[in-house]
Formats: sequence, C-alpha cells, structure tokens
Amino acid sequence: KMNCCGLLTAQKEPVPLKSVEVELEVRDHVATVVSTLNYENKEDKPLEAVFVFPLPGDAAVCHFSATIGQTQIVAEVKEKQEAREEYDDALSSGQQAFLLEESEQSPDIFSLSVGSLPPGESASIRLEYVTELAVQADDGLRFCLPAVLNPRYQPQGASVQVTSVPASLVPYSLSFSARVSSPRPVSKVESNCSLDPLQYLNPEQTQATVKLAAGHKFDRDVELLIYYKDAHQPTAVVEAGQASAKPGTLMGDPVVMMSLYPEFPQAVMSSVASCGEFVFLLDRSGSMGQENRIGSARNTLLLLLKSLPMGCYFNIYSFGSSYQHIFPKSVEYSQKTMEEALKTVEEMGADLGGTEILNPLEHIYSQPCIPNQPRQLFVFTDGEVGNTKEVISLVKKNSGSHRCFSFGIGEGASSALINGLAKEGGGHAQFITGTDRMQPKVMQSLRFALQPAVVDISVTWDLPKGVSVTVLSPPITALFQGQRSLIYAQLTGESSKAAEGCVTVKYSLAGHPSQNQLHFSLKPAEDTGLTVHRLAARTLICSLEMEEKERRGEQDEGVKKKVVEVSVQSGVSSVFTAFIAVNKGDGEAVQGPLVRRNVPTSSECRGDRALVGSDWRINLTYMFLMAGTAPKQTPRDPLLQLVSLQKASGCWVLDPALAASLGKTSEEVENLKLASEVWATILALIWLHGFKVDAQDEWQLLAMKAVSWLRAQNATCVTECVEAGNALLGCNVQKDVLGL
Repeated sequence: KMNCCGLLTAQKEPVPLKSVEVELEVRDHVATVVSTLNYENKEDKPLEAVFVFPLPGDAAVCHFSATIGQTQIVAEVKEKQEAREEYDDALSSGQQAFLLEESEQSPDIFSLSVGSLPPGESASIRLEYVTELAVQADDGLRFCLPAVLNPRYQPQGASVQVTSVPASLVPYSLSFSARVSSPRPVSKVESNCSLDPLQYLNPEQTQATVKLAAGHKFDRDVELLIYYKDAHQPTAVVEAGQASAKPGTLMGDPVVMMSLYPEFPQAVMSSVASCGEFVFLLDRSGSMGQENRIGSARNTLLLLLKSLPMGCYFNIYSFGSSYQHIFPKSVEYSQKTMEEALKTVEEMGADLGGTEILNPLEHIYSQPCIPNQPRQLFVFTDGEVGNTKEVISLVKKNSGSHRCFSFGIGEGASSALINGLAKEGGGHAQFITGTDRMQPKVMQSLRFALQPAVVDISVTWDLPKGVSVTVLSPPITALFQGQRSLIYAQLTGESSKAAEGCVTVKYSLAGHPSQNQLHFSLKPAEDTGLTVHRLAARTLICSLEMEEKERRGEQDEGVKKKVVEVSVQSGVSSVFTAFIAVNKGDGEAVQGPLVRRNVPTSSECRGDRALVGSDWRINLTYMFLMAGTAPKQTPRDPLLQLVSLQKASGCWVLDPALAASLGKTSEEVENLKLASEVWATILALIWLHGFKVDAQDEWQLLAMKAVSWLRAQNATCVTECVEAGNALLGCNVQKDVLGL
C-alpha cells in the first residue's frame, strides 16, 4: 500500500495539503528557503496530524511558525524532551500546538506534529531554512528542493516503516520563485523542470529572478543549477552580530564565511598518479532497477576500469540486503583481472533487495591497506538508506586510511548520506539525476582521486590587534584543484572600521609546500540578515554532534549541553532540540499541574500517536520496487563499444570488432605496412578526437593511457599512421592534438 508523505492523521489518513509556496533567495553560494504549506481540515472532527518531509542534509532550519485563522504562532527552539512534554501538555489541556523535530537517524528528515486542527479550519505553516549550495563538476551551483521522501530501506528486518508517493497522488500545486544575487554576473540558470525565462534586475546582471513555469505538479525534486561568470574567486563575507545578543557569544559577534579555491602548481597537476587501490561499491538494491540506473552504473564501471593506471590494485563490491565482491581481496590491475571483473559487472542486476551498506563497508575497512597504494573508495547508491549517521560515522573513523568519493543516483538520493560520505571521507560528492549521464561526473571524481593527496593542511589567521578568532568549522582534511572549501569563524573584539585581516592556507602537495592567501575587510557586509551566523551555528552543531556520537560511551553530557545551548541561542535545530509552538488562546498560562509523559523508546508507541524520531514510525510499508535485470545484449553506444575493446595496457588490437566499432570493414582497416597494435591504437585515438570530442571528459584518462603506451613502443611510423588514419576515417586530427 502506497501512502502520501506529508500530513497524516493519527489514523494515517492524509490531510489535504492545498498548496505549497516556495521562495528561494540565493546570495552567491548560500540559499535561504521559505516554504509555506497550506492545509485544510475537511473532516467533521478536530484532527491531530504528523507531517514528514525531506530537506537538504546540511540545511539549518531557523524559523518555523503556523497561522490558524487569524492567529500566528512562532515556534521557539527547546531541548527535545522538554519540547515534547510541552506539546503533550498543550494537547491535553485542549490547546493547539506544533512540534518540529529532526529524525535521529538522518539529518535530512524532519517530522512536524500538528495538534488539534478544528473541523473546517485552515492552517498555514511557514518553514525557513538556510543551506550552502554545492559546486558541481561544471562549476554550476546546485540547489535541490526535495519533493517526496523516497522509501528509505531500514536495516535489521521488520520495522521498515517509511513512506513514498507515486506521482499521480500528488494533488497539490507548487509555486516556486527564486532571486539570485552575487558580486559576479549570473550567466544562466538551468533546471530539470521548465522555467520562465531568467529576468535580470540590473544592467550588470548581478541580480536576477526566475520562476517555475505554471502548472508544475510537485511530483519530483526541483533542481536548479546556477552559473556565475568567473565562479572560482575566493571570497570572504563578514556578517555583523545580532544587536540583541551579548558580545562574545556566537550570535553577538561578527562571523566570517570564507570560500577558498586552492590553485595547485601546473607541474604537479599534469602528472597523473600510477598507483592506488581502487574499491568500487555498487548499490544493487531493487530501486536501482528504476530508470535503468543499474545499466548506467555498469557502463560507468566499464569506463572506470579502462581508465585505471597500470600498476594499481582494484576490487568491486556490490550490495543490497547482502553483499558480494568479485575478488576475495584487491588484485593487481592487468588484462586478466580487468576482463574477469568486466565479465562479472555485465551480469549485475538490481536484484539484491534492500540497501544495507554498513556490512560491505566494514568488510572493506577490515582489509589491510596495500603499502604505497593509497585506498580510494567509490560508492554508487540511490541513497535509500535508513542508518545514515552510523554509515557516516564508520567512514569518518576510517578517514585516515582512505578517501571516499560518493555518487547519489536518481532523484531523492539522500543528500545527508552522499555529502556526508565524501565530507568525512576526504573525497568529493556528485549527484546524478534522471537525465544526466553518469560518466562525466564519475570521471571527474576519478581525476580527483588520481590527484596526489594534499597533506599537512593548516589555516592561519592574521588579524588586527584586539581581534581574536574562533574557528567554527572542523579542520580541512581534503583539498582538490578547483574545489571550494568553506570555513566559518567567529571574530571577537573591536577593530577600526578600515581594518583588514588575512587567511593563509598552507599544505603540502606531492612533497612540495604550497600556500594560498586571502585578504579581506573586517567591515560587515550590508543586510545579509543572520544567514552566515545560522550556517556557522549549523556547522558547529554538526561537528559537536559527531563528537558526541564518538564519545557516546563516556556519558559525555557536556557536548550535548553545548549543542543544546548553541541551538537554542541561534534558533537552529539540532538532533537534541525541537521547535515548539503553542497557541495559548487568550495568552493565559494553563492552570493546574502539568501531566508529564515520558517519551517511550522506539519499540513502543507514544499514546495513539506514532513517534517520529528514532525510527520514524509512520506505519507505512516499504515497497520493493520491481527489480529487473537488463537484457544481456543491448546494443552499446559506439563510444562504449570502442572503449570496451581497449586493453588494460592502453592499446587496441586490430581485429574485426575494432573495425566494426569504427564503422568500417576488416578489409578497410587492414594495413600491412604498419605495426598492427600501434596502427589500431592510433585509429582509435583519431576516432575519439574526430567524432567524440564532446564526450572528451569521459575518455580523456583512457586516451592518456593509450598515448603513454604508444610512447613506450618508440614506434617509427607514428606520423605515417596518423596520416593514413585520418584518410581512412575522413578526419583531420593533428598529431599534437593526439598528444603524440
């Protein structure tokens, strides 16, 4: 039985959501989102309801209010237990109340309890959050508005209770508008949904608005990609503290947000590592059968395996309710092991049930590392995982021995999981939705994985006398060429208006010490509201929550107390706090003793109302999606056809299959004067450059490998081969373009 995600009564009946209005304000790379959800109780009795919804994983929820009839109630952040008791007490004394809390399993799921909505009454709920926008492979900034909660697979058997919505059941309308402003011109905004044209608000084109075209049914995630001219400039934004807060506190002091883009020396970047242990972990749960995600993943593994350098080690794991690996432990990359792996990959279907990622990860980490072969883990999943925090914790615990690159496949992949894996694993995260080809994004991550690891990263601050700094972000553990690193810091003390500070990032790359510097003015920016403070508070809360999780055995109440304190002071939610709003009617306090109700553990229920929290008890069942394996012999795209014929060493062999993939007969490609493997390899390279230059980021690494192989042959006939190859294929690709 499929049921709506959204507002449900205690009897699990959906409450009609009439409409959703979303206003997005993007300043440079920070988004503030205001969502208004309008409901109506059409029943003849008062109802109590629970609303469960997804948010971006790193969002800081900073405002929550409800309007019923003419009354507006604004929620406050309180310690979770206290908030739940206040909610129960309000209901038992006949008042309306609202409770908003973060799931304990996954920071991108929130549940909202709406208590006592009278018959015929409408409620309008306003929710505001801020979030950083991630930089994509093509420098676009990605904003995603999750539409529905995918079913998340809960490990350990029985209590699988999550929710999903088929598109046809989403009856409400969505209006969505965005305003973008940046110091740099906005070059374009793209989306997976149809947009009205971008409207510029000023001649410099640094401010623009954009709206979803009318008639959008909110049946899928809305993704926006925002592009600026010269996106890679380091910037610093200083935001003034809140006038009403005490100086010396997080909200009372100015906070600075730094975005750094390290530039590495060209000499280091041009050399690609020829070692590493590459472990690929592929999701084969039933839901990977949708939109042929599994087929796309198989093609991607083909490109990855062909692009690996000779001399490295590799293994491929796949998982669902159970897991499998191709080799008992990572093996050296050779023609034999590559062929064996590809044969197994070809037979992989979306046929392993649920999404249990913890066991294969534990198995991978239990294998000893190979000396001088840095471990690089690539995780492909549609992210329908219930125990997100546990998984991320495990990756963090092993972050010293590997880098983790993650790929969220399909709509609704949990951003908390995908971003968390990469962040704690010192790697890089990519999201691949319906229409995107997976390959370019994955190959970009492979290029990052082949970049030498940056070590000994340190950040030093040079500030005027009388100003001290408290860094709120965790230490930077990974840097990649052209990737952004964000740092939040609190500035305490007085400085003159014209003062400036400087931040220096030092690191060592392939044995060379390097540094990047950024000078910035301490004068606060105009009217940024408290966005930066809230993001900084969220960053601090996340690192404290991580710390609390690691120390859990030691009864460390201190860290939890600090989280609650930061959360209450900043008005940003955390796992230990909740937003509570009570409509006190005529403003008088409730008389008489309050009824205390302790919140039971996840195995019990809370009165007749399900407790959303440790196991999101929304009693709906997980639907196993149709698991289909693709037919074995689907006609391959010509590029993949050619790639599949390349040898592990980088060369191609002259045979009928190569001729066919180049669109020629065996007789046409035969050339008796020329050394056959050199000739075949040059033909393949000319074809790639001549016909597939638009997909160059997908085949660049395997072409480099082919060129290295050719150079090692010291062949004398290269010029002749290139001329003959161009003539045969009808191309005009010069020798130097090929890299020869």
